[in-house]
Amino acid sequence: MKSAAQDTMSALLPVLDDFDRAGKNENFSEGVQLVHSKLLHILKQKGLEAMDSTGQPFDPELHEAVTEIPAPTEDMKGKVIDTIEKGFKLGDKIIRFAKVVVGK
Repeated sequence: MKSAAQDTMSALLPVLDDFDRAGKNENFSEGVQLVHSKLLHILKQKGLEAMDSTGQPFDPELHEAVTEIPAPTEDMKGKVIDTIEKGFKLGDKIIRFAKVVVGK
């Protein structure tokens, strides 16, 4: 059952990515916002959790470094500067690593 839930959640992650991209580029209608909120609520009830990466220390157990850029400040060296694709956990298990940009 856990494996089936993981497969289903993993299959839905690209849909969540599309919602996030669309929300950044255009205004959602009230109906689309409602559908998005319901979907997130249901997935959270089933144990899906988005990982917060930006500003966190880079951890290869949680993050996949897509690229490195010069850190804008000294304290951002070795930390995640930007998150390209959110990572997700299902319960305590990572089902998708966050794709990130790391400061060097």
